[in-house]
Amino acid sequence: MIRKRSLVRRTAAVATAGAALFLLAACGGDGSGTAGHGGHSAASATPSASASASASRGKHNPADVAFAKGMIPHHRQAVEMADLAPGRAGSAEVRKLAADIEKAQAPEIRALSGWLTSWGEEVPAAGAMDHSAHGMGGMMTDEEMSGLGDASGRAFDTAFLELMIKHHEGAVEMARTERADGSYAPATKMAGEIIASQSAEIERMRKLLGED
Repeated sequence: MIRKRSLVRRTAAVATAGAALFLLAACGGDGSGTAGHGGHSAASATPSASASASASRGKHNPADVAFAKGMIPHHRQAVEMADLAPGRAGSAEVRKLAADIEKAQAPEIRALSGWLTSWGEEVPAAGAMDHSAHGMGGMMTDEEMSGLGDASGRAFDTAFLELMIKHHEGAVEMARTERADGSYAPATKMAGEIIASQSAEIERMRKLLGED
């Protein structure tokens, strides 16, 4: 009986030791799991770092504000000029060009307006800056806009192309200033796109005029 009890005790002791080893192994696994959580914490720091980088890219300066406030009325006038083409242009190429200009610049006006609103700046009212901006950045005068509106056929095509070349050159210059002085990444990106697209359209218009 004593031997039997001793055997039972030994069996119990082995079982207890086995359970202890199991628990230690489990703790060891949990420790690696904690390391895993530490890795997860490091990974979850990445979105934070990304948010900080995004916040840094989100900073704007006075050059960005000036770019947005100047480009909105500039684009609005280009769209107004383009709106005249369907009923007055004699050339299908000029009508297509006008449609392309409107398609590109209308969304940019919305983006520029959204940035100003998010910065707590006032969005220029339609027509509010047009008079003060005439002659600046290639903006058309009232007389030039009136003359374009009165023209049709080949006369319209020639006037439209000549005036729009000057208009685009002004936009490219404004965009270059933004690229040099601005700090808001989406605005400097848009400026680069304006330089590329409107420079290409200037070449396209010069070819239509027979200058190249």
